[in-house]
Amino acid sequence: MNVVIVGGGIAGVSTAAALRAGGFDGDLTLVDAGEFPYDRPPLSKDYLTGAKDLGRIALQPPQWYDEQAVRLINRTRVTGLRPGGVELQDGTLLPADRVVLATGGGAARPPIPGCERAHVLRTAEDADRLRAVLRPGARVLVVGAGLIGAEVASSAVDLGCEVVLADPVARPLAAAVGAELAAWLHERHAVRGITTVQAGVESFEDGAVLAGGREEFDAVVLGVGMVPETALAEAAGLRVDRRIVVNTGQVTSNPAILAVGDSARSRDGHWEAAQHDGARAAATILGAPPPPPAAPWFWTDRHGRHVEAVGHMAQADRTVLRGSFADPAFSVFGLRDGLVVAAAAVDDPNAVRAARRMIDRRIPADPARLGDPAVNLRTLLRP
Repeated sequence: MNVVIVGGGIAGVSTAAALRAGGFDGDLTLVDAGEFPYDRPPLSKDYLTGAKDLGRIALQPPQWYDEQAVRLINRTRVTGLRPGGVELQDGTLLPADRVVLATGGGAARPPIPGCERAHVLRTAEDADRLRAVLRPGARVLVVGAGLIGAEVASSAVDLGCEVVLADPVARPLAAAVGAELAAWLHERHAVRGITTVQAGVESFEDGAVLAGGREEFDAVVLGVGMVPETALAEAAGLRVDRRIVVNTGQVTSNPAILAVGDSARSRDGHWEAAQHDGARAAATILGAPPPPPAAPWFWTDRHGRHVEAVGHMAQADRTVLRGSFADPAFSVFGLRDGLVVAAAAVDDPNAVRAARRMIDRRIPADPARLGDPAVNLRTLLRP
């Protein structure tokens, strides 16, 4: 059997790794537009600040592809899905019995005048262009205070820039980490000297028009979301509803084609969710049982603090604070009907790991013990 994976992000590479780990011994090809598959989260952090070069954020070392018998075709794109294979931009047709679309997505650009002049951050090339203008003393506007925007703002301050962070939402990430922690996280920007503005942007022409009027910036960065890359799927007649529609095994409306990662409709979560997609796609191809579902999880690093969250905080009907917002490490648990449904933590990954087990195993939780830092969370994992 020939399998071709289109896209070398975490979803595509995870699919290849899961196939080989599961015993797949057929031909396996990974097509990627970049120099090699690299990790995306460091682009707004260590790579943007120059702490790591591209080689240090590679998803796999170069020898891995040879060791795993994965044919890596880099610096090229798939231009079409054809019966029995995929077509590359030079006209080459790669035979394929199964195709896995891991096409990811591009940065969203809202319909605002002058928006095309703003920087975005989805690729290493985007980060290279942005880094060139993030010089000490540069005045930078970051639009969007979610994960990417907050991380870019933090990195820009580290590089000596004067930063304005604009978002129409008072507490970005409140649905993911809870209102109180979201407010605390947003306040960290001001502590680092970032000016936060609760407003949208009306125009990027001749500066930027914010709620208070027109202002001049040396650079504008958009961090307002992602647009799934579905052009290949649409051209092939696959069912698309904003993302490529897939079933629980990541199979599209064409049984020979699967989709994983940001472009797939079933996706719930961030980086790790793409790994899970790859594992499910590999299981489908191998005819093996799918891995068990797990609560969605993500992390972000900003202003020297590490934040993790798991589950669905929006489903909680009460929250329990473990520790204090003034502590070096603390966490917030979301409960519903006596069960943990979510948790978010600052510099406390053990709390998130424990919460994840409680969520996945549906272990009842005593709020008093859950909120007591003197209680070892491992003792709460026994139902």
